[in-house]
Amino acid sequence: MKLVRGAWKILVGIKDFLVLAFMLLFFTLLFTALSYKPNKAAIRDGALVVALDGALVEQPEEPDPFARLGGAGSVTRQYRVRDIVRALDAARSDSRVKAVVLDLDRFMGGYPVAVGEVADAVARVRASNKPVLAYATGYSDSGYAIAANASEVWVNPLGGTLFMGPGGRQLYYKGLVDKLGVNAHVYKVGKFKSAVEPYIRSDMSPEAREASQALYGSIFDQWRQRIAKARPKAKIDDYLTRPDAVVTAAHGDIAAANLSYGLVDKVGDRLAFGKRVAEIAGAPPAKPAGNFRAIKLADWIAANPPSETGDAIGVLTVAGEIVDGKAGPGHAAGDTISAAVLKGLAEKKLKALVVRVDSPGGSAMASEQIRQAILQAKAQGLPVVVSMGSLAASGGYWVSTAGDVIFAEPNTITGSIGIFGVLPTFENSLAKIGVTTDGIQTTPLSGQPDVMGGTNATVDTILQSAIEAGYARFIGLVAQARHLTPQRVDEIGQGRVWIGGVAHQLKLVDRFGGLNDAIAEAAKRAKLDPAKVHAVYLEKQPEGWRQWLAALDGDDADDDWTDQPAGADLFARVSAERRALVAQALGDARRLALGGSVQARCLECAGLGPVLAQSGDMSLFDHILAKYTR
Repeated sequence: MKLVRGAWKILVGIKDFLVLAFMLLFFTLLFTALSYKPNKAAIRDGALVVALDGALVEQPEEPDPFARLGGAGSVTRQYRVRDIVRALDAARSDSRVKAVVLDLDRFMGGYPVAVGEVADAVARVRASNKPVLAYATGYSDSGYAIAANASEVWVNPLGGTLFMGPGGRQLYYKGLVDKLGVNAHVYKVGKFKSAVEPYIRSDMSPEAREASQALYGSIFDQWRQRIAKARPKAKIDDYLTRPDAVVTAAHGDIAAANLSYGLVDKVGDRLAFGKRVAEIAGAPPAKPAGNFRAIKLADWIAANPPSETGDAIGVLTVAGEIVDGKAGPGHAAGDTISAAVLKGLAEKKLKALVVRVDSPGGSAMASEQIRQAILQAKAQGLPVVVSMGSLAASGGYWVSTAGDVIFAEPNTITGSIGIFGVLPTFENSLAKIGVTTDGIQTTPLSGQPDVMGGTNATVDTILQSAIEAGYARFIGLVAQARHLTPQRVDEIGQGRVWIGGVAHQLKLVDRFGGLNDAIAEAAKRAKLDPAKVHAVYLEKQPEGWRQWLAALDGDDADDDWTDQPAGADLFARVSAERRALVAQALGDARRLALGGSVQARCLECAGLGPVLAQSGDMSLFDHILAKYTR
């Protein structure tokens, strides 16, 4: 009996010890997560590793830290453009940075303006006579636009680069909608407003084709000019016009073709590349061959924060789809953005306001809500300057009309002045399975709009009239802000998308320039010295625990260079793009069924950005894939 009691005490003791150990571990992890900050003190002499393992964006979304636990697959990282640019600019004159390494093996792209800003920053590093070395298994178009500015461009011998150019196929659901019996009621103004076409057509309208060809052609021409400037000896035109002949002449060796046409400087794997960097930055002790002394990007960004001296210029970021209600970063939610403006005006002692717009549009109501909040800054006597990033289309342009002056880049995508609404009804779908509807009406609007029985002529007339009134308001806002007649705005409106260079000619924007130019202009209008102001970003800062969880899945510059996961070859990149296309189709179906508010959104914009589906679309795809592949 004593033996049993003794054994029991031992088991109880082991249990208590395990509980105590678990609690200590839990609270240690909790404290670490809540207090996490990148380690500024970890910076030593070496190569700054700019590993862009995701997409370049104006404002990163706040990822679900437990997405992996829910089986959502890999979480795509997003990098804030201004952080990357600031990191590169700081590296130019810091003697600790012996070289800059661009790891573009898993780069997923960005809109032309975002890519161009990073490419220009790389060029500035190279111009300072600091070595810049780029590596990828195969470069995408946007990845090569950055890499071309490096002093050495490497490609994996088993990879290689083929340039696709902007464009491609858009999904159209008219045939599927008809087979399912769904009746998509579309209310719109603007013959170029193509965002509704996937639901009502089986192909691209002539107007949409005309607008897209002009837009994509201009973007591609600017891309070619950028490459020619960065690598004047590269035979880029031959490579673009007859890629099949070029690759065939190299006996199918794409990497060799890249080298012979001057697109890359070296062909080698990660091991060879790492050895080359080690020659410049030094090799770490007790590490395998192919590794080099590295500076972690997150630590470097933390060690080089934005200036906080001088008078405060508020910067309001309107990034992502404009939606009603509240939302986190990466989504321009009406309630969230307007609250940020009003709070900043009340608490930050701002001298001027810069509105950074990087949005394809969305809810017309939320766009107006944000515009009204910006007007409060004007009411307090603050100058308001708009800085257009990659996108300021449709609802994004609606918001921009609040500015005293508008800055854009030559390849900014803007315009798309038009609005629409889509209302699906399912009377034909129900009839296919023998379900019908009936009832009584005391007025023409009783039970309308009836998604089960269909809309009637009265409600269709009312909804179309409301859309036309909304378009007239949009036209009026633009006419008043841009000092144009409503007739002229209607001519250049109609939902047509314009590139920044043409928009400037049409007087939709005032000047060319980036965010820093807009901040300087805001300072001048507030009668301040632009050299003695600093930006105050009116946005929520990420909590420490979210940064910690993201870091666990992210920046691997401290790990062995040769242990990094392999990048995607041509076939893998195509597979990823097709996966995103399927996710987009699922998302389009969801938006048709659940979309509510009147929309001012740009369809053409989607084909020019990162090869990503919206996070919600990808989550839906992952859920369906997991369900049917178990």
